[in-house]
Amino acid sequence: MTGGVAELNALPAVAAHHELSSCCGSSRWAAAITARRPFRDLREVCSAADEIWFGLEGGDWLEAFAHHPRIGERATGWAGDEQSGTRGAAPETLQTLGRLNHEYERKFGHVFLISAAGKSAAEMLAELQRRIDNDPASELRVAASEQARITRLRLEKLLAASREASAR
Repeated sequence: MTGGVAELNALPAVAAHHELSSCCGSSRWAAAITARRPFRDLREVCSAADEIWFGLEGGDWLEAFAHHPRIGERATGWAGDEQSGTRGAAPETLQTLGRLNHEYERKFGHVFLISAAGKSAAEMLAELQRRIDNDPASELRVAASEQARITRLRLEKLLAASREASAR
């Protein structure tokens, strides 16, 4: 077993739920992952994360989406790192992101979700412009898939960070 996964397995349930909630804001998702421990390795954690996530209902997805700041606004923690592509973006790009974020939220009832890691502000804006034309049911599925990607990245970072800390 990898150190990070072993540490996750060893955490008391309340602490594991808290750590996992930082990766995905769905309470039911975090509870289900916590209950499924122990895991053999990161691949097994990520597989369970996807299986559980896509077995949840729309309300659970919306709960997770509510934990995300808007793309292009000052974000902290995980989101701040993930949205680093917006730092130093052209003011016009950020203004358009802001305007379309609000239009998107009015149409769909949740923030625009994109796995932003490694994407520039212009790339995120282009995706927002493309997706704003989706119908609500299709967009909910797209946003859920983006949340799954974000969750996997965060799980990998969380478990890598705990491995690094234990190696010191």
